[in-house]
Amino acid sequence: MTRAETFAALHRSGDPLLLPNAWDAGSAVAVADAGARAVATTSAGVAWALGRPDGGELRAGQVAAVVERIAGAVSVPVSADIEAGYSSVEETVTAVVQAGAVGVNLEDRADGAMLEPSAQADRLAAARAAGDRLGVPVWINARTDVYLAGGGSLDEVKRRAEAYAAAGADSIFVPGLIDLGALRELSAGPLPVAVMAWAGAPAVAEFAAAGVVRVSLGAAIAQAAYGLAARAAREMLAHGVYDTTADGLPYDRLNALLRSPGLG
Repeated sequence: MTRAETFAALHRSGDPLLLPNAWDAGSAVAVADAGARAVATTSAGVAWALGRPDGGELRAGQVAAVVERIAGAVSVPVSADIEAGYSSVEETVTAVVQAGAVGVNLEDRADGAMLEPSAQADRLAAARAAGDRLGVPVWINARTDVYLAGGGSLDEVKRRAEAYAAAGADSIFVPGLIDLGALRELSAGPLPVAVMAWAGAPAVAEFAAAGVVRVSLGAAIAQAAYGLAARAAREMLAHGVYDTTADGLPYDRLNALLRSPGLG
């Protein structure tokens, strides 16, 4: 079974794929070593690590370079967050798939504005065509920002799910929506449902019972890592102690994981 086939098979109702998102090779081997069955990038984490703010400021080549390092460091499937596709959806999907990704997230908000469902459907079809040309059945996670953009409407998500399914998407990703009743209703529609979780969100078991097939953490781990860096720095600078660093991943373990590319 190819990595693409393995990744697709991991999306199961009642047993969702759990994705603790990574942003570089080190974070990828850490989450894979913890037992993650796949690795997905977070666009925010990737942007921050490259010294840029999140929000479409990266280029396809920059993202593909990060994906290539991650895919070379782990043995599990890799999915790439390509935001709104940068300058060209087709070129970006081609670049990240050639770099080793077998899945992509493609969102329907660009430059702060929601795209019309028909326009996003065309972009999703372009993403599907790019994967097909490379002979890779890319899992296309169609992200809709209906809730993140404000005034979230389940009916609008359903309308977009219909259009996105017809365009070749494999799942609908609705960050900002964690209402279990709404997710259960959406899961009965044309596309499997993916959600983003955070501290205080329903537990995995609750999402699974609602029919969700994929739960990711988005930028949460990256934010926590940078938060730890800030706390450790303040502790050292203000108090002259270093206790915050006590629970770090052991040096030898991380070194060993990165000495064996593809085996993380």
